[in-house]
Amino acid sequence: MLEWAGLWYTKRHTDRLKYLSTCFSRERDGLVKHTGGCHCGAVRFELWSAPDLHVFSCNCSICTKKQNLHFIVPKSQFTLLQGSDNITTYTFNTHMAKHTFCKTCGVQSFYTPRSNPDGFGVAPHCLDPGTVSSVTVEDFCGQNWEESMQKHQTIRSMSKQTTDT
Repeated sequence: MLEWAGLWYTKRHTDRLKYLSTCFSRERDGLVKHTGGCHCGAVRFELWSAPDLHVFSCNCSICTKKQNLHFIVPKSQFTLLQGSDNITTYTFNTHMAKHTFCKTCGVQSFYTPRSNPDGFGVAPHCLDPGTVSSVTVEDFCGQNWEESMQKHQTIRSMSKQTTDT
């Protein structure tokens, strides 16, 4: 138990206060809480991001096969709510990207991209309705990944925390 302002708080209370403070701070910074998951509902998550999404359409071999459109968020703004035991991972080539998907329905609702190992690539079509205002899609040439990463000025910064939370 912790004492603050003459009152005693349990760790659960202080954790909840920190969570609420973070939520208010993120809302103040123009972020909204999006929720989503896989098709069968076994995997559920929430994340904080702008309501206007900047989505990448990559043409690398795996993104082409999966039709993987995704936007990037910092790991600190993503919370897996349920389903960690129902997720399996596929890697190939450099093994930097972690292509996670539901063991039951096979849907990849999020993954760890090679470009942003400190963040998540989230499929906008796996978000629950009601929190997205607009979607801007940018083509990314994953067939020439190294060259494309050198040319792109902002992709790596998209998984960096932008607020004090």
